[in-house]
Amino acid sequence: MQWTRALAGAALIAVGAANAPALADPAADPKIPFEKYKLPNGLEIILAPDPSVPLVAVNVWYHVGSGDEVFGRSGFAHLFEHMMFQGSKNVGADKHFEILKKIGSEQINGTTNTDRTNYFEVVPSNQIETALWLESDRMSHLLDILDADQLKNQILVVRNERRQSYENRPYTKALFALHEALYPEGHPYRYLTIGKAADLDAATVADVKNFFRTWYVPANATIAISGDFEPAAAKKLVDKWFGTFPTSQKPAVITVTAPPVAARELTITDDKLAKLPEITFAWSSPANFGEGDAELDFVANALGATGPGRLYKALVYDKQLAQSVSVEQSGSQFSGTFEITVTLKSDAAGKLDEVKKIVADEVARVTREPLGDREIERVVAGVEARAIRGLESTFGRSQVLQQYNHLLGDPDKVTFDLDRYRKTTPEKIRSVAARVLDPAHEITVLTLVPAADKKKEGTP
Repeated sequence: MQWTRALAGAALIAVGAANAPALADPAADPKIPFEKYKLPNGLEIILAPDPSVPLVAVNVWYHVGSGDEVFGRSGFAHLFEHMMFQGSKNVGADKHFEILKKIGSEQINGTTNTDRTNYFEVVPSNQIETALWLESDRMSHLLDILDADQLKNQILVVRNERRQSYENRPYTKALFALHEALYPEGHPYRYLTIGKAADLDAATVADVKNFFRTWYVPANATIAISGDFEPAAAKKLVDKWFGTFPTSQKPAVITVTAPPVAARELTITDDKLAKLPEITFAWSSPANFGEGDAELDFVANALGATGPGRLYKALVYDKQLAQSVSVEQSGSQFSGTFEITVTLKSDAAGKLDEVKKIVADEVARVTREPLGDREIERVVAGVEARAIRGLESTFGRSQVLQQYNHLLGDPDKVTFDLDRYRKTTPEKIRSVAARVLDPAHEITVLTLVPAADKKKEGTP
C-alpha cells in the first residue's frame, strides 16, 4: 500500500456497522500552509514556510517518468536522473554533491518512477540560495557540458544498477515476466523504470539532448520549497535564478490505458537466486487516485496484513504453507496493478494447488461479502497514522505538496484524500473488488527453484 500518497487527520474514525464510516471533522485534518504561483516562463512554484526547524527543502519535480517514454527509449527518464548529477556549466563536472556537503546538506538525491522525476536537497536555512542556484544551473546549462564520455559513464552506472538491483536479485525474473504479460509491446509500463539494456546501450548524446529539450523545460517543472524561510525573500531568489529563463511549453502527456488481458499462468525457473518457490497473482487495477484505488487498499489490507490478514492467517499461521504473504494495490498515473504474492515454505513446493485454491477462495469471498467493521477501521487508522508521520519532516511536506499537485493539480488535497477512505462503504469496496479481481483477467506467475529439488534428490 502506497501510504506516502495518503494523508489523514489525527483522530481515529469509527465505522458504522452496515453504513458508511462516520466522518471525522475535516477541520481537524492537518493543514500545510502554502502559496502556489507560476513564473511567466511557465515554471510552477510552491512555497510552504515553516520556521520550526532551521532547514529548507528544495524539491524539484520534472513531470516526466518512465510512463512517458516511447518504444525503443525505455529507461531514458531514469538515465537522465543520473545525468543531472554530472554537472552543469557554472557548477562544474561532478561538483553537485561536493558543494552541498560542504554547506551541510542533510539530504541529497533524485528518484524516478513511472510518473515523475524529482531532485531534492535539504540545506541549512541560510543556504537556500545555494540550493536554488544549483537547481537553476542544471535546468538551464546542463547540456553545455554534456558529452559522449559522460553519457557512456552513466549508461555503465545504470547498467550496473540494473544488474545489482534486478538481474542479480531473486524473483525479479518473475517481475519482468509479469509486466510483459500485463502490458503489450509499446505500452510504457511493459518495461520497468530501469529500462531495457538494449535501449540504454543504444542511447546517443543527441537522444539525451532531445529528451532534455522536450521534458526538462520550465513549464514542465514544479519547485516546492518548504521549511524555514521568508516567502518574500524566497520569491526574490526564485525570480533571480529562474525568472530569466525563456518561455516554454508544457509537453502533452499521452494517456496510455492498460488493455484487458486474458487469464494466463506463466512459469519461471530461477535456479540461481531464488531459494523458495513463489507465486504472484496480479490484475490490472485503477490509477493512483482513480475510481476504486482507495477501495482496493482496503481489500489489500484485509487479505495481506501481517497477522490479521485473511491470506496471511490461512497460509502462514493455520496451514503453515507460506513463509510470507504480501498484497498491494499499486496505482500509477495511467493505471495500476493489484498483486498478491505468496512465498512458499521449502516443504510446501508440492502443495501449489492447495495454495492457489486458498487464494482463489479468499479473493472470491471479498468479491461476494462486504468487509467487516474492524477490517475497515484498521485501514483508516493506518492511513492516518502513516500520513501524519509523513508530514513530520521538512522534506516530507514538500513531497506531499508535490504529489497532490502533480496528480490532482492542487497541493491542497489533504481532506480530499482522507475522504476517499472516510466516505467509502463496505458495499463499494466489495463492488470494486468484484469488478477488478476477475479470474478471467488474472495473471499468475509461478517461480520454481528446481536446483533446490535436485540437491534434495542427490542430483549434482
